[in-house]
Amino acid sequence: MKIGTPLSTTATRVMLLGSGELGKEVIIALQRLGVETIAVDRYANAPGHQVAHRAHVINMANPAQLRALIEQEKPDIIVPEIEAIATDILAEIEADGIAEVIPTARATQLTMNREGIRKLAAEELALPTSRYAFAESLNGLRMAIDGGVGYPCIVKPVMSSSGKGQSTINEPEEIEAAWNYAMSGGRIKGGRVIVEEMIEFDFEITLLTVRAYNRNGEIETHFCAPIGHRQVNGDYVESWQPQQMTEKALHRAQEIAAAVTANLGGRGIFGVEFFIKGDQVWFSEVSPRPHDTGMVTMSSQYQNEFELHARAILGLPVSVEMNVVAAASAVIYGTMDEKGIAFEGVDSALQDAQTDLRLFGKPEAFKQRRMGVALAYSNNTNDARQRAGHAAEQVKPAKK
Repeated sequence: MKIGTPLSTTATRVMLLGSGELGKEVIIALQRLGVETIAVDRYANAPGHQVAHRAHVINMANPAQLRALIEQEKPDIIVPEIEAIATDILAEIEADGIAEVIPTARATQLTMNREGIRKLAAEELALPTSRYAFAESLNGLRMAIDGGVGYPCIVKPVMSSSGKGQSTINEPEEIEAAWNYAMSGGRIKGGRVIVEEMIEFDFEITLLTVRAYNRNGEIETHFCAPIGHRQVNGDYVESWQPQQMTEKALHRAQEIAAAVTANLGGRGIFGVEFFIKGDQVWFSEVSPRPHDTGMVTMSSQYQNEFELHARAILGLPVSVEMNVVAAASAVIYGTMDEKGIAFEGVDSALQDAQTDLRLFGKPEAFKQRRMGVALAYSNNTNDARQRAGHAAEQVKPAKK
């Protein structure tokens, strides 16, 4: 692939559909390789808007708006970064040869909703997953739980991100509240939910899986070291790399990740999530894009997940090698509902030479909105986690 000159007739143009903190880092990685970038999001001044060559605000779930913008900008490559997109239009764009969709339009369609990817994994590929069912009404949810999923269980909207709308049900009295929360937290109002058996696992991992061209022009699959993470209400609050696990479990996770991503096809990075108990491995979810828990790679790898994605998108060589023994990330929350907040304690957080920060630049804070992450590295995982956690605690969002 030839890479042209930005803002010229030879430019290689990449459009990001979704321009939050993850999209922002992908845009930066692409620009370092001489790519012209176009950032699209549903609200103005999103993080990616602040660094791209051009920015647009549209409802990406609106087919007419999305197609019109693609035809206006004429990107060579389209990179979906969120779930709420009119994926049928992406399929049309791909079929008409107007632009390439990363990894593929089909992958975007399947993974934008938990129903498609769970059926692919459990029913088509026969991979190990928790017991599950889908429901489109409160009564249907009750029947699904009583009919086989059982208690305790987890309820999620089929379309949501970052733990929104997710809750745990321990007894029948909690079903209605969980249903209402799922309805309010989904990407679309109404809709369906997935209810999953709660597996007794030792830990969860994200296995970043990269499909990229090798020197022979063939797609090759690469695996980053497994990333451990801790969640609260379905939202990650810290992650670390590497997560220690048995060789047998790691090999099985890699087999499953390879099978899922090969079926989805295309190029780029995939965040494949698993539950692990000893040597046992259960597939949970996959995202065909950089993963929030993978922000730790900005401190742990020679090529972080965003650089890996950019390289794979452009058909360039990749390396998943770590450059430190261990690293960690810890989330910095907004802690208030306020526009245009400031941050105090940044100097204190950076007193430790083994720490770093990424403040995302989101124009509006919410109490539980991720506004940044602290990063740290060390010679062991526990120390890296302590350093990252301490740095995150120093940063205090404040009214300006």
